[in-house]
Amino acid sequence: MPLARTCIASGVATAMLAASAVAQTAKEIRGASPYIAVENEPAPRLIVDPPVAEALAQGVFWAQYRVENLRIVQVFGEGARQVSPRIGHLHITVDDLPWWWADASDNNTVDIAGLPPGPHKVTISLVDADHNVFPDQVKTVTFIVPEHAKVIHGSHSK
Repeated sequence: MPLARTCIASGVATAMLAASAVAQTAKEIRGASPYIAVENEPAPRLIVDPPVAEALAQGVFWAQYRVENLRIVQVFGEGARQVSPRIGHLHITVDDLPWWWADASDNNTVDIAGLPPGPHKVTISLVDADHNVFPDQVKTVTFIVPEHAKVIHGSHSK
């Protein structure tokens, strides 16, 4: 019986060590506290997932994203570039159109509806509070919207 207790205790200790080895701190996941200035901030980074296939089948582009070393907030202007930890937002362009929109919602998903069937391209740029693109932080997602039935929303039908 003592051998069985030793094996169980050893297994529990091993499991606890393994769990603590993969646990991440809040700072590792969320980034630096907004209460403390960060010296020598690492470069910001934009990560964009492929679009959700089920949504594309309905003419909707949903792509999740996350950023590192930057907080997405609704603060703009040259003075905001001096804030630490660094802040910014996204610029989003569809199919090389000459206009873009700013997304400072930080809801982790770009959502574009009503895309017609065929090939498309969405470009997502990570920018500072004064709309300057961070170097190498532009992601372009190309995809095809399959033929689908036109979705009519009650408030938009005639």
